[in-house]
Amino acid sequence: MESSLMTQVVLPAALFTIMLGVGLSLSISDFRQVFKRPGITCLGITMQLLLLPVLGFTVVSVLELPPALAVGLMILTFAPGGATSNMITYLARGDTALSVSMTAIVSMIAPFTLPFLTLLSLQYWMGEVEFSGFPVLTTMIKLVVMTIIPVVIGVFLHHRFPAFCLRLQTGVKTLSMVFLLMVVVGIVKANWNQLPDLIGVLGPAVFLLISLAFGLGYGIAKQLGVQSQQALTLGIEVGVQNAGTALLVTGAVLQNAEMSASALTYGVLMNVPAFILIFYRNLRARIVTA
Repeated sequence: MESSLMTQVVLPAALFTIMLGVGLSLSISDFRQVFKRPGITCLGITMQLLLLPVLGFTVVSVLELPPALAVGLMILTFAPGGATSNMITYLARGDTALSVSMTAIVSMIAPFTLPFLTLLSLQYWMGEVEFSGFPVLTTMIKLVVMTIIPVVIGVFLHHRFPAFCLRLQTGVKTLSMVFLLMVVVGIVKANWNQLPDLIGVLGPAVFLLISLAFGLGYGIAKQLGVQSQQALTLGIEVGVQNAGTALLVTGAVLQNAEMSASALTYGVLMNVPAFILIFYRNLRARIVTA
């Protein structure tokens, strides 16, 4: 399969399907949860949209990542949340309702903030002349079509046909995983010769970013009096990013394999601390109840 077909067709289809799955799991009451706990939700969203990019900038600057890899990692910080954070929150015994409600809101905001922040990153690291023509409006429209619209469709279907959506979720998740696997294989193939070096460079940056994001997300919430379960959830929401959205921007819009490698490497390595957290939380729960 040609690279253009992979990035222009398969990748958007994968993200659309993933976000449709997110919408099918959401209900109107999930959005109402925001108004029941506005303080915690606003704190979490603020850290996702503001703190996370600052942490990303700090990490790529201190570690002096090559420009393309730096931009790729920054784009990842502009795409917080997603279905993965909901799953990790659930498995780690966090506040799943809070996680889902934050995903619902951020999914509606990120398509409008991400293109502008991406343009600033391109100008800062890659040079204003080369990327001065970055299509902000076109990218925004693509993100709305690929993320907001499928979520809205999913929420509508969930509201009208809840039993049908419950049966449909498994198939949608399977299809999205197939699409995403095809994209991953394509990116790995495009970077096969450079992959060992890329992982060597990106690995420390990815682990440092995840550690700082989770640690500060959890720590700030605790310092502000948020209860442990909700603070854990905010830590996960700040620490886990939407690699699918980042791949869409780096692969389908920018068509830059190195930038996509940043998102791909994150998507793989992120599972390590996530697994450790899930294992620790469940082991601790068993010890407490024993």
